[in-house]
Amino acid sequence: MRHGIKGRKLNRTSSHRSAMLVNMACALVKHEQIKTTLPKARELRPYIEKIVTRARGATLHDRRLLFSILRDDVIVDKLITTLASRYQGRPGGYTRIIKAGFRYGDAAPLAYIEFVDRDINAKGQDSGPDQKALSDDDLNPIDQAL
Repeated sequence: MRHGIKGRKLNRTSSHRSAMLVNMACALVKHEQIKTTLPKARELRPYIEKIVTRARGATLHDRRLLFSILRDDVIVDKLITTLASRYQGRPGGYTRIIKAGFRYGDAAPLAYIEFVDRDINAKGQDSGPDQKALSDDDLNPIDQAL
C-alpha cells in the first residue's frame, strides 16, 4: 500500500525529479505557458501553486524561501511583483492544464500548463539581464553574406 506517498516518480531519480520541477517552475513563471507531457504537467501543478501562494505573502522571509527553491532573482522578482499582485484576490487555482494531443515520436500525451489570466506577450521573452537580442551587427561577416 502507498499510504502517505505522494507524487509520481516519472522514471527519474529523486534529485533529477526535483531539479526538473524547479526548472519547469522557472520556465513557467518566465513564459507563463509551457508545453510538456501530461504526467509532468500534473506533477508541476501543485508544486507551482504552493510557490505562487508563498509569493502572495511578499515578506522578506517569503522572498528568501522562494529564492532557496528557485535560485533565480529575476524569477523571484517576477513572482512577487507581477504574479502575486495578479492573483491577490484568488484563493487558489492559479494554473490550468490543456491537453494537446500526442507526441509524434513516442505517442506520449502532451499538455500545455499555463497561468490563468496569463500575459500573452510573456511567451518566448527572455527577461534576464544576461539575455539580449541579436542584431545584424552581432552576426559574423560570413553569416551576413548569406
